[in-house]
Amino acid sequence: MNWKYYYYIGMSELTGRLKREHATLVCMTRIYCDHHHEDHEGANLCPDCARLMQYAHRRLEKCPYGSNKPTCANCPIHCYKPAQREMAKNVMRFAGPRMTLRHPVRSFTHLIDKMRRVEHPMKMRSELRRRRKAAGQDTGKT
Repeated sequence: MNWKYYYYIGMSELTGRLKREHATLVCMTRIYCDHHHEDHEGANLCPDCARLMQYAHRRLEKCPYGSNKPTCANCPIHCYKPAQREMAKNVMRFAGPRMTLRHPVRSFTHLIDKMRRVEHPMKMRSELRRRRKAAGQDTGKT
């Protein structure tokens, strides 16, 4: 376990694309925190940024898209509360341009992820229901 990200303690492990998305956000937050906040110790994030990472982790755990999650900018579901959404926007706005130099591979994969087509989970669910009904399998329960 990397102790510089102490907010992981007690949280379930993300996998696949969700893990990559969270790691990208952690890198962006590290860049933002190092530049804007003086009250953190060495490798640790400041308390505000650590709380944002805890919140982001919980939101990713509950994402209805699962491993098919689009990037936050392309997501039709706004799962962050307004205060956290504003802070995340500020972090991304500041750190985004700097990611290319500090984390070029992560930045490139994020760019590729941004180009993915997004379909709302409720639309996917209704499509599945329509197929079942056409096949005569729909029982009225979902």
